[in-house]
Amino acid sequence: MDAIVTQMIILFILVIIGYYLSKKKMMDADFDRKLSGLVINVTCPSLILSSVMGDTLPDRKLILPLLIVGFVTYVLLIGAAFLLPRYLPVKSSDRGIYSFMLAFGNVGFIGYPIVASIFGPSAVFYASILNFPSTLLIFVFGTLFISGGQGKMRFDWRTLYCPAMIASYLSILIVVTGWVPPRVISTPFILLGNVTVPAALLIIGSSIARVPIRRMFGNTAIYLMSVLRLMLVPLLILYLSRLCQVDETIANINVVLAAMPVASYGTLFCIQYQRGEVIMAEGTFLTTLLSVLSIPLLTMFL
Repeated sequence: MDAIVTQMIILFILVIIGYYLSKKKMMDADFDRKLSGLVINVTCPSLILSSVMGDTLPDRKLILPLLIVGFVTYVLLIGAAFLLPRYLPVKSSDRGIYSFMLAFGNVGFIGYPIVASIFGPSAVFYASILNFPSTLLIFVFGTLFISGGQGKMRFDWRTLYCPAMIASYLSILIVVTGWVPPRVISTPFILLGNVTVPAALLIIGSSIARVPIRRMFGNTAIYLMSVLRLMLVPLLILYLSRLCQVDETIANINVVLAAMPVASYGTLFCIQYQRGEVIMAEGTFLTTLLSVLSIPLLTMFL
């Protein structure tokens, strides 16, 4: 458990550094917007590809069960994301922001290190397959939630062909075929992908710096969303997994992934669409802070 808490604190320190840099005028809204574009269009796709460019791939026989569990999980999460914000004390125009926060956790940035800390390094391979649906859907439903206005959501078919989606298609192909790219191909993607985590967390910290601190702790709806995001929904997924007799290892890894704090991409999307940035920063900040306690607590139920 100490390793889990340590990992959460390390990542949170990067958020604090982003906050400091913004206060020192080394980061601002314009810089964040450009950097978020770089992360979404270049480093994030590289991270997706590099996750399947190791020397070892998971057993191909497990790929289909893992994908099924992953997709069913996100059907539940997205269904809850459409339904639950209607019962939260928020404006109808802000429901899409809360829907995003409920549906998508910070799997790519925080999930993999946490899974490795709890289940061992080999579990990261399972987590990467379980995370494919998130990778595919966050750029479809994620942008759908955030770009919508006044409760109306627009679907942009171009999201199916954005860089991150193309990287997702290619990564699935690599896993299915079992092809191991040579180092001359994999290393550039690994180096670019490594930029994603610190850049995204610095952007979150910079965004938080533009929000009055007392606002970060004074929103009832954010607290309700945090409880749902970090504990109640993951526990529901755990119950359903056991009810459906899902393999214990797969189920436990999946539940931990479902309990991650709000996805960092939410802040990046809000910056791009210039909408809901303050609410998203509040939710990301609070869930990241609370997850230092909630994730170790959740592991007690596994």
